Amino acid sequence: MQVFRLDDLEAERSANRGNYLRFLNERNMSAGLYALSPGELDTQQPHGQDEIYLVVSGRASITVGSETAHVARGSVVYVPAGVPHRFHHITEDLRVMVVFSPPEA
Repeated sequence: MQVFRLDDLEAERSANRGNYLRFLNERNMSAGLYALSPGELDTQQPHGQDEIYLVVSGRASITVGSETAHVARGSVVYVPAGVPHRFHHITEDLRVMVVFSPPEA
Protein backbone atom coordinates (compact mmCIF):
# COMPACT_ATOMS: atom_id res chain seq x y z
CA MET A 1 0.00 0.00 0.00
CA GLN A 2 1.10 3.53 -0.71
CA VAL A 3 -0.40 6.47 1.16
CA PHE A 4 0.10 10.10 0.16
CA ARG A 5 -0.76 13.32 1.98
CA LEU A 6 -1.74 16.30 -0.13
CA ASP A 7 0.19 18.69 2.11
CA ASP A 8 3.38 16.65 1.61
CA LEU A 9 2.83 16.42 -2.16
CA GLU A 10 2.24 20.16 -2.40
CA ALA A 11 5.41 20.87 -0.41
CA GLU A 12 7.45 18.59 -2.68
CA ARG A 13 5.93 20.11 -5.83
CA SER A 14 6.65 23.62 -4.58
CA ALA A 15 10.21 22.76 -3.53
CA ASN A 16 10.89 21.47 -7.06
CA ARG A 17 9.52 24.76 -8.47
CA GLY A 18 7.29 23.12 -11.03
CA ASN A 19 3.60 23.09 -11.82
CA TYR A 20 3.41 19.30 -11.84
CA LEU A 21 4.60 16.55 -9.53
CA ARG A 22 4.16 12.93 -10.57
CA PHE A 23 3.99 10.94 -7.36
CA LEU A 24 2.76 7.56 -8.61
CA ASN A 25 3.82 5.58 -11.66
CA GLU A 26 2.47 2.04 -11.82
CA ARG A 27 1.86 -0.50 -14.59
CA ASN A 28 -1.72 0.63 -15.36
CA MET A 29 -1.85 4.20 -14.11
CA SER A 30 0.08 7.21 -12.95
CA ALA A 31 -0.96 10.12 -10.77
CA GLY A 32 0.26 13.63 -10.12
CA LEU A 33 -0.52 16.95 -8.53
CA TYR A 34 -0.95 19.93 -10.88
CA ALA A 35 -0.91 23.55 -9.69
CA LEU A 36 -1.76 26.81 -11.41
CA SER A 37 -2.11 30.31 -9.97
CA PRO A 38 -4.48 33.09 -11.09
CA GLY A 39 -3.19 34.62 -14.33
CA GLU A 40 -0.93 31.65 -15.08
CA LEU A 41 -1.27 29.93 -18.47
CA ASP A 42 -1.99 26.22 -18.76
CA THR A 43 0.30 25.11 -21.58
CA GLN A 44 -0.71 21.45 -21.67
CA GLN A 45 -0.79 19.56 -24.93
CA PRO A 46 -3.17 16.64 -25.56
CA HIS A 47 -2.03 13.46 -23.85
CA GLY A 48 -1.87 9.94 -25.25
CA GLN A 49 -3.74 8.62 -22.20
CA ASP A 50 -7.21 8.97 -20.76
CA GLU A 51 -7.13 11.37 -17.83
CA ILE A 52 -9.19 12.24 -14.78
CA TYR A 53 -8.86 15.53 -12.90
CA LEU A 54 -10.07 15.90 -9.32
CA VAL A 55 -10.02 19.54 -8.22
CA VAL A 56 -8.60 19.61 -4.70
CA SER A 57 -8.82 23.38 -4.28
CA GLY A 58 -9.29 26.58 -6.24
CA ARG A 59 -11.59 27.79 -8.98
CA ALA A 60 -11.18 27.93 -12.75
CA SER A 61 -12.74 27.06 -16.05
CA ILE A 62 -11.66 24.11 -18.14
CA THR A 63 -12.17 23.59 -21.84
CA VAL A 64 -12.10 20.04 -23.16
CA GLY A 65 -12.50 19.87 -26.91
CA SER A 66 -15.30 22.36 -27.63
CA GLU A 67 -16.94 22.19 -24.18
CA THR A 68 -16.23 24.54 -21.26
CA ALA A 69 -17.19 24.13 -17.60
CA HIS A 70 -16.49 25.96 -14.36
CA VAL A 71 -14.70 23.80 -11.78
CA ALA A 72 -14.00 24.12 -8.08
CA ARG A 73 -13.11 21.91 -5.12
CA GLY A 74 -14.71 18.49 -5.60
CA SER A 75 -15.16 18.75 -9.38
CA VAL A 76 -14.14 15.67 -11.36
CA VAL A 77 -13.39 15.98 -15.10
CA TYR A 78 -12.72 13.16 -17.56
CA VAL A 79 -10.54 13.97 -20.58
CA PRO A 80 -10.28 11.33 -23.34
CA ALA A 81 -6.85 10.61 -24.80
CA GLY A 82 -5.83 12.97 -27.59
CA VAL A 83 -8.42 15.68 -26.87
CA PRO A 84 -7.10 19.26 -26.47
CA HIS A 85 -7.82 20.70 -23.02
CA ARG A 86 -6.71 23.48 -20.71
CA PHE A 87 -7.58 25.31 -17.53
CA HIS A 88 -8.22 29.05 -17.84
CA HIS A 89 -9.84 31.96 -16.01
CA ILE A 90 -8.23 30.76 -12.81
CA THR A 91 -9.59 32.89 -9.96
CA GLU A 92 -8.13 31.00 -6.97
CA ASP A 93 -4.92 28.97 -6.67
CA LEU A 94 -5.79 25.72 -8.42
CA ARG A 95 -4.60 22.32 -7.15
CA VAL A 96 -5.68 19.32 -9.19
CA MET A 97 -5.07 15.61 -8.68
CA VAL A 98 -4.41 14.02 -12.09
CA VAL A 99 -4.78 10.31 -12.88
CA PHE A 100 -3.57 8.91 -16.22
CA SER A 101 -4.42 5.48 -17.60
CA PRO A 102 -2.34 3.94 -18.98
CA PRO A 103 0.48 5.74 -17.16
CA GLU A 104 1.97 8.85 -18.70
CA ALA A 105 5.25 8.26 -20.48
